[in-house]
Amino acid sequence: MTVRPWLRRALASAALACAAWVAHAQPGGGFNGFDVRDALIPVASIRHGGPPKDGIAAIDRPQFVAADASGLRADDRVLGLALDGIAKAYPVRILNWHEVVNDRFGDVPVAITYCPLCGSGVAFDARAGGRSLSLGVSGLLYNSDVLLYDRRTESLWSQMKYQAVSGPLKGTVLRTLPLEHTSWADWRARHPSTLVLSTDTGFARDYDHDPYAGYDRIQRLMFDVDHRDDRYPLKEWVLGIEVAGVHKAYPFSLLERAAGGCDEIEVKDTVGGRPVTVRFNRRHRSALAYDGQQRALAGVTSFWFAWVAFYPKTEVYRAP
Repeated sequence: MTVRPWLRRALASAALACAAWVAHAQPGGGFNGFDVRDALIPVASIRHGGPPKDGIAAIDRPQFVAADASGLRADDRVLGLALDGIAKAYPVRILNWHEVVNDRFGDVPVAITYCPLCGSGVAFDARAGGRSLSLGVSGLLYNSDVLLYDRRTESLWSQMKYQAVSGPLKGTVLRTLPLEHTSWADWRARHPSTLVLSTDTGFARDYDHDPYAGYDRIQRLMFDVDHRDDRYPLKEWVLGIEVAGVHKAYPFSLLERAAGGCDEIEVKDTVGGRPVTVRFNRRHRSALAYDGQQRALAGVTSFWFAWVAFYPKTEVYRAP
């Protein structure tokens, strides 16, 4: 496939930016001001993504509209969360520009996070040590994935490790919530009363323009990762879950093969010695896992390269 000119320029710019950053970075000084000494991840693997701290602005006062007023197309991608009787959809075309939405579901503070470079959406119960956290975008990356930070302690948080990797809260793990990555048509059909994140964000952004258009089809990375596995293409979509300390990936291509000509399939599986059901919808390109009591598990839909970079020992589903 021919590399688009914009992507060639972006890759070259990113390489130059990383080279300059590595040449000048000093612990505690060149990491956008964050102290990464004694971090839980290799400091040498922390990359500067380009923007400064908060250069990608989190949405701290999200506004919502009813489904009928969303203006979304049926095939628009959304991250959907249903919690405590409340359903909300967060359009990816907004998250591409902001990456974090600090929200609330009733009394529960929730952080919706999205990394366009990994395709990964993760929702966190944003409470640690009995206090609510407000997350921002650090401008740093690990394994090509966004490193978040909390504004109270300036600890850095790895989105796909679900934990603080440096700072006063280092080692703290946040509870993840069952966020769905699906089409607007699918989410709205199952949650007709859903609220939708408004483009009235307080920021001037062109939400009709996708700054990452085509990146999911290019088998190259802007930023390298510590571990690669060529069993599947870099940008293969997978559902990754963790059960009883065991990680497992469900590549969409294998789920589609198992579905045959059907739009939907349920896969019965065992992970960590416990029963798991994965429901895959080919038309909406979505997958969600459930435990033995049919409770949704908090998995993550992402590109294969990202999941396996964080979990090199992951098990992988095999289609029959």
